[in-house]
Amino acid sequence: MIRKIIQRVNEWLEDRLRSLVRPLSPDARVIVIVTMLIVFSGLSIYMTVSSIYNLGKGKGEQMQIEQIETLKLQQQQRDSINNLNNHYQYERSSE
Repeated sequence: MIRKIIQRVNEWLEDRLRSLVRPLSPDARVIVIVTMLIVFSGLSIYMTVSSIYNLGKGKGEQMQIEQIETLKLQQQQRDSINNLNNHYQYERSSE
């Protein structure tokens, strides 16, 4: 389904581009295509170089390492079985 949508958009763009270029002479078409190629290539190279240049710029100043704090654990209550067993002391009688 997505493939069909992409294909329709591609065909629409191709038809639109052909209708814009059709009235131009062959020499003018070549000039337009080469100009577009140069402009888009320049923009692509500029975006790539500027993103690589700005990749780590200013990150060192913004990032601060905080000291690790100790965990504050809640006191857990003992099981009821452990509480019962701790109250009674079983001793042997020496009879």
